[in-house]
Amino acid sequence: GDRIGTHEIHRVVAAFNGGFKLNYGSVGFMADGRVAVPLKSGLGSIVTYKDGATQIGAWHEGVPASGLGVASVLQNLHLLVDHRVMASSVASCIRSCWGWTLGGGSEVARSALGIRSDGQLVWAAGKHLSPAAIGQGLVGAGAVRAVELDINPEWIAGYLYVHHGGVPTAVPVVPGQFGIPGRLLTPYGRDFFTILAN
Repeated sequence: GDRIGTHEIHRVVAAFNGGFKLNYGSVGFMADGRVAVPLKSGLGSIVTYKDGATQIGAWHEGVPASGLGVASVLQNLHLLVDHRVMASSVASCIRSCWGWTLGGGSEVARSALGIRSDGQLVWAAGKHLSPAAIGQGLVGAGAVRAVELDINPEWIAGYLYVHHGGVPTAVPVVPGQFGIPGRLLTPYGRDFFTILAN
């Protein structure tokens, strides 16, 4: 949906921005059997299975796992980190490989999602980051594979949700982040991820 829905509102723990707009080119998206943009072999893919597990890898080169039903796939560029090693293009091909930035700079607000060898997800974001800097942060946090998500301050935001009976309070993860109007509790026009408690 376009916001954290009524079936999620009392279980949401965290939420954060998704990837590039679907018309960017090096993206793909499928959810609940519906394909918005065809999936492409080799692209960095965040795969969520019907049992709730999530994996990150290159499409048809590690994901999807056989025998597990796929609930959704978000593809965004190629893997930023693979086997704990950053992509070779993080320093030499910044804008054309890792996204055009507002104002043309290489160090902007960036976000990425990685996965550790124990299956734990790691969301990374911050202001004034190059692809190499966010990749180094993810490797330092133990990520074995990672996908860059959206970039530029207008679209980078993560929230932790504090529950106190009614609608939860969204607390920004990144201090001073530009933020998303409504903090994903009201309609929003771009994709995002939610983390739910069982």
